[in-house]
Amino acid sequence: MNETTTDIWMRAASFAAWKHRHQVRKDGKTPYIAHPFRVAMIVRDTFGCTDAEVLAAALLHDTIEDTQTDFDELHKHFGERVALLVATLTKNMSLPSAHREEHYDRQLAAGPWEARLIKLADVLDNTVDASTTAMIEKANGLVRRVLALTEADAPLAAARAVLLARHALIAPINRESA
Repeated sequence: MNETTTDIWMRAASFAAWKHRHQVRKDGKTPYIAHPFRVAMIVRDTFGCTDAEVLAAALLHDTIEDTQTDFDELHKHFGERVALLVATLTKNMSLPSAHREEHYDRQLAAGPWEARLIKLADVLDNTVDASTTAMIEKANGLVRRVLALTEADAPLAAARAVLLARHALIAPINRESA
C-alpha cells in the first residue's frame, strides 16, 4: 500500500476511536470502538477486500448514526465515496420506527455493493456478540434480512457464504449460553 492509501484508513481508525470514545457495547464493558475495528477486520481479513476507502467506511460505519458526526464532516475528512458508503449504512432516525427498517433496507439495496459488504461484516460481528436470547433472536433476524438483501449480489457470494457458515456455527453456541 502506498502512503495515501494507508493514510485514509489510519485516519478513519483514529477518527472513529475519538467519536466513539465514551461508548460501550451492550455488555456494558467492551469499548464500542472494538465493533467498528472488528467489522473492518472482517471486511479485510475474512472477506478479502483491501480497498482502503471501503475499510475506512467500515471503521466509520456507525459514526453518523451513533455520534454527533454528519455526512459533511465525513465528506470533508474522507471524501465523497467514504461519506456515501457510511450514509448508505445509516438509518434515518427521524422516521417512525415502524417504517425505519423498511426504508433502511431499500436504501441499502439501492446503494453500492460495498456498503452491503460492510453490512454483512457488521451483522457477522453482531452475531458473535449476541449473548442473551433477545440478542440472539435479533441477530438471527438480521442475518436473514441481510442475506435476503444480498441474494442477487454476485460480488458478495463469498462473503454471504462466510456469514452463513459462521452463523451456522455460532447460533447453536449462543443458544446454549443464553
